[in-house]
Amino acid sequence: MLRWLIGGGREPQGLAEKSPLQTIGEEQTQNPYTELLVLKAHHDIVRFLVRLDDCRFASAGDDGLVVIWNAQTGEKLLELNGHTQKITAITTIPSLEACEEKNQLILTASADRTVILWNCDSGRQVQKISCFQSTVKCLTVLQRLDVWLSGGNDLCVWNRKLDLLCKTSHLSDTGISALIEIPKNCVVAAVGKELIIFRLVAPTEGSLEWDILEVKRLLDHQDNILSLANVNDLNFVTGSHVGELIIWNILDWTVQACERNFWDPSPQLDTQQEIKLCQKPNDISIHHFTWDEENVFAAVGRGLYVYNLQMKRVTACQKTAHDSVVLHVARLPDRQLISCSEDGSVRIWELREKPQLAAEPVPTGFFNMWGFGRVNKQASQPVKKQQENATSCLLELVGDLIGHSSSVEMFLYFEDHGLVTCSADHLIILWKNGERESGLRSLKLFQKLEENGDLHLAV
Repeated sequence: MLRWLIGGGREPQGLAEKSPLQTIGEEQTQNPYTELLVLKAHHDIVRFLVRLDDCRFASAGDDGLVVIWNAQTGEKLLELNGHTQKITAITTIPSLEACEEKNQLILTASADRTVILWNCDSGRQVQKISCFQSTVKCLTVLQRLDVWLSGGNDLCVWNRKLDLLCKTSHLSDTGISALIEIPKNCVVAAVGKELIIFRLVAPTEGSLEWDILEVKRLLDHQDNILSLANVNDLNFVTGSHVGELIIWNILDWTVQACERNFWDPSPQLDTQQEIKLCQKPNDISIHHFTWDEENVFAAVGRGLYVYNLQMKRVTACQKTAHDSVVLHVARLPDRQLISCSEDGSVRIWELREKPQLAAEPVPTGFFNMWGFGRVNKQASQPVKKQQENATSCLLELVGDLIGHSSSVEMFLYFEDHGLVTCSADHLIILWKNGERESGLRSLKLFQKLEENGDLHLAV
């Protein structure tokens, strides 16, 4: 474990010449993360981080290894060995309230077509399932029903004892890429470009068996769905490979709003010229979402977009937030966001109100409401007027964390212990609040001096 002190951000050589990427100077006055701990345990890409409690987290990746860490000190607590290939999904299982023994349990799925239940307190492998016909790509716990689901080429329902309760038929060779719980004992599964609604039927007096029924297929996306998330009690959101963002009603599964077309064609250009302006599909793919009460924050290609749920439009964006595809985004306190990218960077943003000295709307070409193709100039006038009258915001870069040498896959935020990032460079970095850490070291020093009686002598 290595501890580094960092005095500020640095701009990679030649970066300004290669892209319009926003940069920040050496003096990052609003960036508290000026110390870092480098944690080494993995031997391949580290893809997953999961929070266990207020001071522990687990990491997992392509080496098939699961490692439990102390988020405060960076100490490696446990290594969990059991998988022979890369880990494809990981999730925690909450302890039962009625259970006296509060052991922290996690589930891990692997390309070796197994799922393992682990005890994170002892490091013990509780049980292993090896009956899968395909790789499990997602795991979801339905706490209210006290069951968990595994998604691969089919969808399986399991209890805590790892008994198979029921399963669907074969859904797709591509498999389920994402899975979330919604009301009425239902789940939403992303399968290719389709969303499939399933309803779980629990045992009753008339039937002692569990069942899972396909209720509806939603076919509004034009390409594969990459991201799926619950936003609030009313909505869930999906994002696709070609930059389609759709807000859905969580109860009746209807489309509430839709945004498409992440480019900026000029109205005076002809169709052929507009086509040339389109970015490559992977430049507008939506890889991840986060949200608050008002907004959905989307990682779109290399950029970040803020979509207001009430206004049903984009209120702020950074088209080139990173030099490569943004893989993960999350909210921090005080209207801040954090994002990480394939370019190896981790960046902190602050959402600020934009001064309305003159109307400066987000161009309608970023999102063509409810359709594809060329933006009609006359048809876009009401939308443009609405954008001009609404309050716009901006995303201001306030921190640039440079420590990884390869793609940063995701991160965790601990209020008391800082940020944790994992990367394709096989490393995990624990980013610390330098001022806080300095204060804690000084406090420990004074306490030690006082215990030894040296403090009185020094005074």
